[in-house]
Amino acid sequence: MLTLAIDADITLRMLEIEDADALFRLIDENRRHLREWLPWVDSNATIEDTRMFILSAHEQHTGNLGFQTGVWFRGQIAGVIGFHRIDWQNRNVEIGYWLGAEFQGHGIVTKACRRLVDYAFDEYRLNRVQIRCATENRKSCAIIERLGFNREGLNRQAEYLYDHYVDLYVYGMTAEEWRSRSGGNAAARKNGSPHGNNSSPTERS
Repeated sequence: MLTLAIDADITLRMLEIEDADALFRLIDENRRHLREWLPWVDSNATIEDTRMFILSAHEQHTGNLGFQTGVWFRGQIAGVIGFHRIDWQNRNVEIGYWLGAEFQGHGIVTKACRRLVDYAFDEYRLNRVQIRCATENRKSCAIIERLGFNREGLNRQAEYLYDHYVDLYVYGMTAEEWRSRSGGNAAARKNGSPHGNNSSPTERS
């Protein structure tokens, strides 16, 4: 089971079926908070919907197309962060994340994003990571910009949130830029990666 320890308080761990109860409870308690910027909240209406999400995440990982992890903060599940489907042909991926309202203000998303960007470049050996964010979601935009991502463009009316469309900023980071900023993981790059040359029939179809 994939587990990424960030610090003494924060751990990213691949979601398992037994996490469904706690994850659904977190979603249910945060519906009003999450609906402000996330389009999927109403479709996750029952614990069975949450189980189906976890199963689909397992299929994604098995297909070598990325993964979804729960974000644990001091032993409690606080949210989810993961990769959207990896584009192996062009070696790029998008990161998505959300956090329960009560867990904000601890730097969790910033640290979790940084860890996933490291993973994308050092383990998957991808070339580009993208994050999209609603233009009015200033907190999330600030996190992405604090990580050093470049605002590359604007997708107008790109996402429908229940009763209205929102514009999305497109942020990008290349492997070269990330390594020049942070130094990267020299050992991982020197020794290569078990993911570096992976491809699958799904990726090529």
